[in-house]
Amino acid sequence: MSIKTATVNGVLTIEIARPEKKNALTRAMYQGMADALVGANEDKSVRAVLIQGQPQIFTSGNDIEDFMASPPRDEDAPVFQFMRALLGCEKPVIAAVNGAAIGIGTTLLLHCDFVYVADDSRLAMPFVGLGLVPEFGSSLVVPRLMGHVKAAEKLLLGDPFTGAEAVECGIANAVLPAGEVVNQARRVAERFNNLAPSAVRESKRLMRAPQAEQLEAVIRQEAEIFGARLRSPEAMEAFQAFFEKRQPDFSKFD
Repeated sequence: MSIKTATVNGVLTIEIARPEKKNALTRAMYQGMADALVGANEDKSVRAVLIQGQPQIFTSGNDIEDFMASPPRDEDAPVFQFMRALLGCEKPVIAAVNGAAIGIGTTLLLHCDFVYVADDSRLAMPFVGLGLVPEFGSSLVVPRLMGHVKAAEKLLLGDPFTGAEAVECGIANAVLPAGEVVNQARRVAERFNNLAPSAVRESKRLMRAPQAEQLEAVIRQEAEIFGARLRSPEAMEAFQAFFEKRQPDFSKFD
């Protein structure tokens, strides 16, 4: 499945461990992460969750071949289970990002409580370039964080950005040397062993409550349009170009 989990000193670590495929996410991997997050809510020994990739890469996003073989068709699809599980996680979630974080590799960070990125990290949300639209609430959250014009660079043009830019715009807490990212994220996660767990849960809920309903509605709308776009001629051209290792040709589309 290529998702590893372990609970040590009150911290559930979810490790994306498929480096031979640039940590590309499959249905099984989404399911594994969703189940781990749901389990964290139910396990009183877990005080925080740490999500990390590999030293060279966080995740390159969806495994296109797996994604196209069985695209998400309803709310029970593993990717949507993962989204709901991350949004609904009552425990603090800390992300440690090394290397590239592409597509949902970036958008999932919008729903973590703490994010630490390496100085060699590159983040990107290249949905439009694949004939698709933003997902996981990014069409709402990114403009709020960056303002419209900066968000247009990231969501319409798909421009990549550095870890330092992620800190500047409010996606990440700090940029660190690559070898220090996971250790810093774990140190922060372990601090919750010394904090009142109910107070932490209620504080997190209060912080997220004002936009929770709107965010869920946006995610549903994005998912509906995203699903339709997957069957569009533009997306078919983009995916074919991906497999053929060439630039897509959108000149024939209106």
